[in-house]
Amino acid sequence: MILVKELKKEYKGSSVVNVSELSIPRGESFGLVGNNGAGKTTLFRMILDLIKPTSGEVTINGNNVQLNDEWKKQVGSFLDENFLISYLTPDEYFQFVGKLHGYSQEDMKNFYSKFEELFNGELIGKNKRIGDLSKGNLKKAGIAAAFIGNPEVIILDEPFENLDPTSQIRLKDLLKKEQQERHLTFLISSHDLNHVTDLCNRIVILEKGQVIKDLKGENTLAELEEYFKA
Repeated sequence: MILVKELKKEYKGSSVVNVSELSIPRGESFGLVGNNGAGKTTLFRMILDLIKPTSGEVTINGNNVQLNDEWKKQVGSFLDENFLISYLTPDEYFQFVGKLHGYSQEDMKNFYSKFEELFNGELIGKNKRIGDLSKGNLKKAGIAAAFIGNPEVIILDEPFENLDPTSQIRLKDLLKKEQQERHLTFLISSHDLNHVTDLCNRIVILEKGQVIKDLKGENTLAELEEYFKA
Protein backbone atom coordinates (compact mmCIF):
# COMPACT_ATOMS: atom_id res chain seq x y z
CA MET A 1 0.00 0.00 0.00
CA ILE A 2 2.60 2.55 1.16
CA LEU A 3 6.30 1.98 0.50
CA VAL A 4 9.13 4.25 1.60
CA LYS A 5 12.54 3.61 0.04
CA GLU A 6 15.86 5.29 0.88
CA LEU A 7 13.98 8.39 1.97
CA LYS A 8 16.15 11.22 3.24
CA LYS A 9 15.58 14.85 4.14
CA GLU A 10 18.40 17.19 5.00
CA TYR A 11 18.36 20.83 6.08
CA LYS A 12 21.64 22.75 5.86
CA GLY A 13 23.59 19.50 5.80
CA SER A 14 21.83 18.07 8.85
CA SER A 15 19.79 14.87 8.47
CA VAL A 16 16.16 15.17 9.63
CA VAL A 17 14.79 11.92 8.15
CA ASN A 18 16.77 8.89 7.00
CA VAL A 19 14.55 5.84 6.44
CA SER A 20 16.00 3.07 4.28
CA GLU A 21 12.75 1.12 3.91
CA LEU A 22 9.31 1.19 5.46
CA SER A 23 6.34 -0.79 4.17
CA ILE A 24 2.78 -0.23 5.42
CA PRO A 25 0.28 -2.77 4.03
CA ARG A 26 -3.39 -2.13 3.35
CA GLY A 27 -5.58 -2.20 6.45
CA GLU A 28 -2.79 -1.67 8.96
CA SER A 29 -3.11 0.68 11.92
CA PHE A 30 0.35 2.22 11.99
CA GLY A 31 1.53 4.34 14.90
CA LEU A 32 4.57 6.61 14.78
CA VAL A 33 6.09 7.76 18.07
CA GLY A 34 9.17 9.69 19.10
CA ASN A 35 10.31 12.69 21.08
CA ASN A 36 10.06 16.24 19.74
CA GLY A 37 12.31 16.73 16.74
CA ALA A 38 12.39 13.02 15.85
CA GLY A 39 11.21 13.73 12.29
CA LYS A 40 7.66 12.35 12.54
CA THR A 41 5.88 15.29 10.91
CA THR A 42 8.60 15.64 8.27
CA LEU A 43 8.14 11.98 7.35
CA PHE A 44 4.37 12.42 7.04
CA ARG A 45 4.85 15.55 4.93
CA MET A 46 7.08 13.68 2.51
CA ILE A 47 4.58 10.81 2.29
CA LEU A 48 1.95 13.42 1.36
CA ASP A 49 4.32 15.20 -1.07
CA LEU A 50 4.05 18.43 0.90
CA ILE A 51 7.84 18.73 1.02
CA LYS A 52 10.37 17.24 -1.37
CA PRO A 53 12.85 14.68 -0.06
CA THR A 54 16.56 15.18 -0.51
CA SER A 55 16.60 11.69 -1.99
CA GLY A 56 14.50 8.53 -2.10
CA GLU A 57 10.85 7.96 -2.89
CA VAL A 58 7.40 7.21 -1.51
CA THR A 59 4.85 5.14 -3.43
CA ILE A 60 1.17 4.64 -2.62
CA ASN A 61 -0.46 1.75 -4.45
CA GLY A 62 2.53 1.75 -6.77
CA ASN A 63 2.23 5.45 -7.62
CA ASN A 64 5.24 7.64 -6.86
CA VAL A 65 3.73 10.55 -4.93
CA GLN A 66 6.05 13.05 -6.64
CA LEU A 67 5.23 11.94 -10.18
CA ASN A 68 1.42 11.79 -10.32
CA ASP A 69 -1.71 12.69 -8.38
CA GLU A 70 -3.64 9.41 -8.63
CA TRP A 71 -2.86 8.50 -5.02
CA LYS A 72 -4.51 11.68 -3.72
CA LYS A 73 -7.96 10.23 -4.38
CA GLN A 74 -7.17 7.44 -1.92
CA VAL A 75 -5.69 9.49 0.93
CA GLY A 76 -7.24 11.76 3.56
CA SER A 77 -5.06 13.66 6.00
CA PHE A 78 -4.85 16.31 8.67
CA LEU A 79 -1.48 17.47 9.98
CA ASP A 80 -2.11 21.02 11.19
CA GLU A 81 -4.40 24.05 11.02
CA ASN A 82 -2.99 25.12 7.64
CA PHE A 83 -5.12 22.38 6.09
CA LEU A 84 -8.22 24.41 7.02
CA ILE A 85 -9.71 27.62 5.57
CA SER A 86 -9.91 30.05 8.47
CA TYR A 87 -12.51 32.48 7.07
CA LEU A 88 -15.13 29.77 6.46
CA THR A 89 -17.47 28.33 9.06
CA PRO A 90 -17.17 24.57 9.65
CA ASP A 91 -20.44 24.09 7.76
CA GLU A 92 -19.08 26.01 4.76
CA TYR A 93 -15.76 24.20 4.89
CA PHE A 94 -17.32 20.73 5.01
CA GLN A 95 -19.69 21.65 2.15
CA PHE A 96 -16.73 22.96 0.14
CA VAL A 97 -14.68 19.79 0.62
CA GLY A 98 -17.77 17.69 0.00
CA LYS A 99 -18.37 19.38 -3.37
CA LEU A 100 -14.77 18.65 -4.38
CA HIS A 101 -15.59 14.97 -3.85
CA GLY A 102 -18.98 15.11 -5.54
CA TYR A 103 -20.98 14.70 -2.34
CA SER A 104 -24.75 14.97 -2.49
CA GLN A 105 -26.79 16.44 0.35
CA GLU A 106 -27.54 12.88 1.46
CA ASP A 107 -23.81 12.15 1.54
CA MET A 108 -23.27 15.24 3.70
CA LYS A 109 -26.07 14.16 6.02
CA ASN A 110 -24.39 10.79 6.50
CA PHE A 111 -21.06 12.52 7.10
CA TYR A 112 -22.50 14.77 9.81
CA SER A 113 -24.18 11.77 11.42
CA LYS A 114 -20.87 9.89 11.66
CA PHE A 115 -19.18 12.76 13.51
CA GLU A 116 -22.15 14.01 15.53
CA GLU A 117 -20.89 12.59 18.82
CA LEU A 118 -17.36 13.92 18.35
CA PHE A 119 -18.63 17.39 17.37
CA ASN A 120 -20.79 17.42 20.52
CA GLY A 121 -23.00 20.23 19.22
CA GLU A 122 -20.06 22.67 19.07
CA LEU A 123 -19.24 22.88 15.33
CA ILE A 124 -22.30 22.65 13.09
CA GLY A 125 -24.84 25.46 12.77
CA LYS A 126 -22.92 27.85 15.03
CA ASN A 127 -22.02 30.48 12.39
CA LYS A 128 -18.54 30.74 13.88
CA ARG A 129 -15.53 30.96 11.60
CA ILE A 130 -12.89 28.24 11.72
CA GLY A 131 -10.27 30.84 12.63
CA ASP A 132 -12.20 31.62 15.82
CA LEU A 133 -12.53 28.02 17.01
CA SER A 134 -10.74 26.56 20.01
CA LYS A 135 -7.68 24.37 19.39
CA GLY A 136 -9.75 21.29 20.18
CA ASN A 137 -12.53 22.15 17.75
CA LEU A 138 -9.98 23.00 15.05
CA LYS A 139 -8.61 19.50 15.50
CA LYS A 140 -12.08 17.95 15.26
CA ALA A 141 -12.88 19.88 12.07
CA GLY A 142 -9.62 18.88 10.39
CA ILE A 143 -9.87 15.21 11.32
CA ALA A 144 -13.49 14.99 10.19
CA ALA A 145 -12.73 16.64 6.83
CA ALA A 146 -9.98 14.06 6.22
CA PHE A 147 -12.70 11.40 5.96
CA ILE A 148 -14.68 13.15 3.23
CA GLY A 149 -14.38 11.20 -0.02
CA ASN A 150 -14.14 7.84 1.77
CA PRO A 151 -10.34 7.53 1.42
CA GLU A 152 -8.55 4.22 1.83
CA VAL A 153 -5.75 5.82 3.85
CA ILE A 154 -6.01 8.30 6.73
CA ILE A 155 -2.89 10.15 7.95
CA LEU A 156 -3.18 12.12 11.21
CA ASP A 157 -0.46 14.00 13.09
CA GLU A 158 -1.08 14.16 16.88
CA PRO A 159 -4.87 13.66 16.60
CA PHE A 160 -5.41 13.59 20.38
CA GLU A 161 -3.55 16.82 21.10
CA ASN A 162 -5.77 19.64 22.46
CA LEU A 163 -8.79 17.33 22.84
CA ASP A 164 -10.45 16.96 26.22
CA PRO A 165 -10.60 13.43 27.70
CA THR A 166 -14.16 12.76 26.51
CA SER A 167 -13.30 13.83 22.95
CA GLN A 168 -10.15 11.71 22.98
CA ILE A 169 -12.14 8.61 23.87
CA ARG A 170 -14.83 9.38 21.30
CA LEU A 171 -12.23 9.93 18.59
CA LYS A 172 -10.42 6.72 19.44
CA ASP A 173 -13.69 4.76 19.31
CA LEU A 174 -14.58 6.36 15.96
CA LEU A 175 -11.20 5.51 14.45
CA LYS A 176 -11.41 1.92 15.68
CA LYS A 177 -14.89 1.55 14.19
CA GLU A 178 -13.82 2.98 10.83
CA GLN A 179 -10.79 0.70 10.70
CA GLN A 180 -12.83 -2.39 11.50
CA GLU A 181 -15.79 -1.64 9.22
CA ARG A 182 -13.91 -0.25 6.21
CA HIS A 183 -10.49 -1.87 6.68
CA LEU A 184 -8.87 1.56 6.46
CA THR A 185 -5.13 2.08 6.60
CA PHE A 186 -4.23 4.48 9.41
CA LEU A 187 -0.96 6.35 9.92
CA ILE A 188 -1.04 8.16 13.24
CA SER A 189 1.69 10.00 15.09
CA SER A 190 1.20 10.63 18.79
CA HIS A 191 2.97 11.46 22.03
CA ASP A 192 0.22 9.59 23.90
CA LEU A 193 1.58 6.06 24.21
CA ASN A 194 -1.61 4.68 25.76
CA HIS A 195 -3.89 5.89 22.99
CA VAL A 196 -1.57 4.97 20.14
CA THR A 197 -0.94 1.43 21.42
CA ASP A 198 -4.66 0.92 22.02
CA LEU A 199 -5.47 2.06 18.51
CA CYS A 200 -2.55 0.77 16.41
CA ASN A 201 -1.44 -2.82 15.85
CA ARG A 202 2.05 -1.69 14.85
CA ILE A 203 4.23 1.02 16.39
CA VAL A 204 7.44 2.45 14.97
CA ILE A 205 9.82 4.52 17.10
CA LEU A 206 11.56 7.30 15.19
CA GLU A 207 14.66 8.93 16.64
CA LYS A 208 16.76 11.54 14.84
CA GLY A 209 14.88 10.64 11.68
CA GLN A 210 15.70 6.94 11.82
CA VAL A 211 13.57 3.88 12.59
CA ILE A 212 14.84 2.57 15.93
CA LYS A 213 12.21 -0.05 16.71
CA ASP A 214 9.32 -1.64 14.79
CA LEU A 215 6.96 -3.19 17.33
CA LYS A 216 3.96 -5.49 17.25
CA GLY A 217 2.30 -7.65 19.88
CA GLU A 218 0.72 -7.50 23.32
CA ASN A 219 3.73 -6.02 25.13
CA THR A 220 4.13 -2.98 22.90
CA LEU A 221 3.16 -0.41 25.55
CA ALA A 222 5.59 -1.87 28.08
CA GLU A 223 8.36 -1.90 25.48
CA LEU A 224 7.69 1.74 24.60
CA GLU A 225 7.65 2.83 28.23
CA GLU A 226 10.90 1.00 28.86
CA TYR A 227 12.50 2.60 25.82
CA PHE A 228 11.48 6.16 26.68
CA LYS A 229 12.48 5.78 30.34
CA ALA A 230 16.08 5.07 29.35
